Parts: sequence; C-alpha cells; structure tokens
Amino acid sequence: MENGPPVFDKPKVELHVHLDGSIKPETILQIGKKRKIGLPADTVEGLLQQVSYNEPLCLTEFLAKFSLYMPAIAGDREAVKRIAYEFVEMKAKEGVIYVEVRYSPHLLANCKVNPIPWGQKKGDLTPDEVVNLVNQGLKAGEEAFNIKARSILCCMRHMPSWSPEVVELCKKYRNDSVVAIDLAGDELINAETYSEHRRAYEEAERCGIHRTVHAGEAGPPQVIKEAIHILKAERIGHGYHVLEDDSLYKQLLKQNMHFEVCPWSSYLTGACKNSFADHPVVRFMKDGANYSLNTDDPLIFNSTIHTDYKIAKDSMGFTEQEFQRVNINAAKSSFLPEQEKKELLSKLYSAYGILKSTEF
Repeated sequence: MENGPPVFDKPKVELHVHLDGSIKPETILQIGKKRKIGLPADTVEGLLQQVSYNEPLCLTEFLAKFSLYMPAIAGDREAVKRIAYEFVEMKAKEGVIYVEVRYSPHLLANCKVNPIPWGQKKGDLTPDEVVNLVNQGLKAGEEAFNIKARSILCCMRHMPSWSPEVVELCKKYRNDSVVAIDLAGDELINAETYSEHRRAYEEAERCGIHRTVHAGEAGPPQVIKEAIHILKAERIGHGYHVLEDDSLYKQLLKQNMHFEVCPWSSYLTGACKNSFADHPVVRFMKDGANYSLNTDDPLIFNSTIHTDYKIAKDSMGFTEQEFQRVNINAAKSSFLPEQEKKELLSKLYSAYGILKSTEF
C-alpha cells in the first residue's frame, strides 16, 4: 500500500483503531501454530490474502474476516498481552505519540462470557483478566517505545448483555490505561431498544467515564442523534452520514463535536460510496470541523496511518497545516486527564513549531 516517504512525517495522535484489527500476521501464525489452531494459510502473504482486502466489501463480509484469525488469539493469555505490546510498537514506528486503542474484552475471553466467541471451548480467561493483560502489554510497550497508549472498552450492539460488565471494567481500570467506553457493531441494531447499552452509558456518565460511539458510519443520521442525546457521546466514531441531516450537522459543528474519521476504512467497508474527492472529510475540512484521521483496522485494510494521510493529501487536498490542525484537534479531543492533555499538546506545538498563541 505504501509508496515513498510519509506525507506527514511529524508526531501524530490516533483515536480510532481496533486492537483486534491491528494484529501482526506473523504473530497470528506463530500463536496459531503453538496452540495447534488451524488458520486459512501458513505464510504471511497467504494469510494477508485471506484476511485483508483492497476493494469495497459489505459490512458482513468485512466482519467475517475476523473469524478467520481471532480463534488463534482469543483465550490465550500470552497472545492477548503480546498483541497489545506489539500494537504500541507498530504505532511508535508510524510516528504516533499518543494512541487510544479500542477492543471488546469479551471477544478475547473464553470464560464468564456468553456465548463464548469464535467457537472456542470454555477456558479460564475472563473479560476482566483480558483487560488486565492488555493494560500490561500497553504499559510495557509505552516503556519500550516511549509513546503514550490508552484503551477504550467496547460494548457490542448485538450483545447488550455484555454492556453492564463493560462499564464496570471501565470503572475498575479507569486509572490503569482504560479511558473510555465505546459502542461498536451493526448500527442497524437500535441501541435505544436495548436498555443495557443505555444503562451502561448512563453509569459511565455518572462516574465521569468518557464516552464515544460508532455512529453514522453505515447508519443514518438518526443513529448519531441517539448517540448524542441518549448515550451522551462526547465523540463520534466515523459519523460520515451526519451530512444527510443539515441541522444536526450545523448543531454538531457549533458544539465542536469530534468525529473520528477513517478514510481508507470508509471506502473498504462501503460506508462512503463517493470518490475521495467528494468524501465527507473534504466537507469537514472546508467547514473547519473537529476531527481526526485514523486507521480503524490496519490488518484487514493492509494499511498504516500513512495510508490515510496519503489519501488525505493526494485525493482530498490536505495541506501540512490541516494535518497539524487535525492532530491538535485529536489531542484536544483525546480522553486524557487535563494535565496530560496539556503535556501532549505542548509536545505537538513544539514539534510543529507553533506558538500557542496562534490560530490553534
């Protein structure tokens, strides 16, 4: 996917990337072999041919990719800790200095989770221990690669029964790598009809836990309204279809709502059918909206952060200044405590040679 040097070679902030969509193919093969779990191929090239793709698929076909390799990783303590550590290493190499990585603890567990995911046999790795292992991996990665990494725990739209535990895990580990709660999965499943999601988000708000929601990616603007009014989301994952409701869009611009956008992902999942030149992000840019550029699932999209930046520069007309603005917005909209946020911002200002008193 990559050609030539990165288009923006300065420190970056990434807010929307899934841990289970960012695993190194080498790691999947090694762990599959060690655990004697069959995979669709036994070489990196072969595995990538099966799990990654570069022409649009529908959401179901995209989601089916996970079931090809997740059985090798889920339920294995060493694997869970290792993928978190390697994730931090991967982001450090891409010049990301702060990242928020998200995942569903239940999808990596094989015990105290119903149903047990990926057709695994019952084991002894609980969602709670998954979070603890990911935290250990992230912290070891931070130490080794000198970047900051935090995590967001995902509720799954189709599994409302998991949501009460997700918010409890956010509370338990809130000072230990976990910074927020998310709701992911098929947007056509109405979150309003599932009181568990709503209650989990009410509890998160009550306890001061930050909230983001996947909304308006493939779903209509109505899903974004629910995310904001019912789940009290502070950021929107994707949000492209907000442009179909002009008054909602204007309201969110006024509120400075942050959109976590993923250009390459939006093309490959079929969320955005237009060419990149007519992509919602181009409108966001022109309107000075608050948004960030993110990879989403780099394993499956065979990409790095540079892929999305290259698309933004080559097909969306991004300037160096817009890349800086986007990263500063990402830092300001991050879920770090105020003091750490200030430190992150001052690192960016200094790397970009910006005096704080200027337009940012």
